[in-house]
Amino acid sequence: MPDLWAVHQTPVMRPTILSRHARRSRTVLGAVLALAISGSGLVAATATTASAATVPKPYVLKGGESAAVYSYADAIRETVWVIAPDFDGDGEKDRIAVDIVRPRELDAKRVKVPVVMDASPYYTSVGRGNETEFKSFDEEGNLVKFPLFYDNYFVPRGYAYVAPDIAGTSRSTGCVDTGGKSDVGSAKAVVQWLNGNADAVDADGKPVRASWSNGRTGMIGKSYDGTLANGVAATGVKGLETIVPISAISSWYDYSRSQGLPYSWDYSSGLASRVGTNRTQPQDCSATLARMNAEDADETGEHNAFWDERNYRDSAALNAKKVKASVFIYHGLQDTNVKTRHFSTWWKELGKAGVTRKMWLSRVGHVDPFDINRDEWVRTLHRWFDHELMGIKNSIMLEPPVRVETKPNHWVSSVSWPARLTTTTLRPQADGGLARSPERATQSWVNSPSQRENVAVTEGDNPNRLLYATTPLLADARMSGSMVAKVRVRSQVPTGQVGVMLVDYGEGDRVLATGDGASTTTTETCVGQSTANDDACYFTMNRNVGTTPLQVLGRGWARLDGAGTHDVTVTLDPDDAVVAKGHRLGVVVVAAANGRVRNVDTTASTYTLDLAKSQFVLPGLALPHPTWPSSWSWLPKRSEIVPGTLPDVRRSELPVMLDTTG
Repeated sequence: MPDLWAVHQTPVMRPTILSRHARRSRTVLGAVLALAISGSGLVAATATTASAATVPKPYVLKGGESAAVYSYADAIRETVWVIAPDFDGDGEKDRIAVDIVRPRELDAKRVKVPVVMDASPYYTSVGRGNETEFKSFDEEGNLVKFPLFYDNYFVPRGYAYVAPDIAGTSRSTGCVDTGGKSDVGSAKAVVQWLNGNADAVDADGKPVRASWSNGRTGMIGKSYDGTLANGVAATGVKGLETIVPISAISSWYDYSRSQGLPYSWDYSSGLASRVGTNRTQPQDCSATLARMNAEDADETGEHNAFWDERNYRDSAALNAKKVKASVFIYHGLQDTNVKTRHFSTWWKELGKAGVTRKMWLSRVGHVDPFDINRDEWVRTLHRWFDHELMGIKNSIMLEPPVRVETKPNHWVSSVSWPARLTTTTLRPQADGGLARSPERATQSWVNSPSQRENVAVTEGDNPNRLLYATTPLLADARMSGSMVAKVRVRSQVPTGQVGVMLVDYGEGDRVLATGDGASTTTTETCVGQSTANDDACYFTMNRNVGTTPLQVLGRGWARLDGAGTHDVTVTLDPDDAVVAKGHRLGVVVVAAANGRVRNVDTTASTYTLDLAKSQFVLPGLALPHPTWPSSWSWLPKRSEIVPGTLPDVRRSELPVMLDTTG
């Protein structure tokens, strides 16, 4: 499905999604019909003593989990419009369309239920999920199909599922502002309505209360949807009990910039314009788009008030300290769309704030765990929501909170992240080595605005990069976290740039970097109950594993304002991987990075690195000493860079392509 409107890389070829009649190898994981409540071991989770002032529970326990005992086919389906503040400034309060499906049996008994909520801008614009699903309506405008599996799976287990269209999309009024007050505020208003602190109306304008809701909401979603969950949680809104952000942004500045260098121009307004398509009532949002273009500081790369409004980690208005919800993060370590610094910085700030956390990190890219780790993900998510929303006592919090795939299909668990390993500080040497002692020398390279990554990291007499490397590792070593490059660079251009890459050199089997490391299979599994219009069956995805000569473990870029000498710290995007015995670690230093960030220096200018004043801090690696290579014969040739070694790069100079990852 199209997720965040990625302009950071070239649109990649995806396996064709088969039509329904061509689907094969179906495995049913979830019940298609509701279970009958009988003497088969189902235990009603209701009050057991007349003396207690009890509240009826919405779930029925089986094996310690909420059981699928309610009918999805007979569930109540309704739409309300939540009244939100006037975010677009047109003088009228915004109305947020909210589609709901909830168990009819519990409504008849007036039993209140918790909510699983996925707020999105994509439901009628670019679609959701690996199979690009849209909301579907009948001739009377009634919703007959929800995208994704959440409704099919959780409604039969006693949850309501709520799918709001954020302001400026689909049937909602207002305008999209790409992570700003309108986006976050419109989703927040729905959470407030669900706990009785906001108003809503039906299609006829009559007031509607969420009398069926117990006020406990969990937000979930991938990419933009998960980003909204992060943003709403950072407001500290009452009633949001947990969030599950999948491949989600925690700061839109870091999504659009790398330390002052833009990934694209006017991205925020471009994305807002795109997701605002297919609206039922056209609205003039030109003023909002113009304001975004005027305030995004593309020309300077400044982190100004515009980006502070879109920073959920540690801004004055939105920050981890305000988060009252628990947080279950999932992220792909090879995600070059929503880069890995988004989860790592969010995880760190949440920890500092004492927030209850859980995290899974996989070796794929921008891929939903439902598609790549379906069985285990659904079981874990079910137990997480049962614990956090239903209040069911289970063992989910007794498990190690962190789970990481450090190499293909090899997972390790821990109580913290990054892993508590040693760090090694290495300094560049004039002969191309890396050692612990500084060397008094300087080295220069010439900027090449057209140089791509496959040229920068491979063999050849290359005046457009500096390359430093270790001797072969004496044993496997785990790198967990971000490499930090502290460099002193001199240039004579008004605006310059520097880029640093950490490379694992050595042949090995790896999850491939192209196509997000996953491909759609012909196997379909069903997770939940189905109707004629809304089935719970989806294709699975497999990891694409292949042998490559190298892997880039981290990238980072920084802007250099003004001619002269710059002491700059470049923090690379984090990773967590095992570097195999016999492999070498290399550090590549460049200026322009064509296809990765925008070039603010388009000239063949000279840059100089002061070796004595530069160092690279590598997390979790115990390296041999001394560490300089005896020759460069081991460097892979450019012809040896097989497809999948490096991520795809974008060719477009404007944000005109959608990322069609799952």
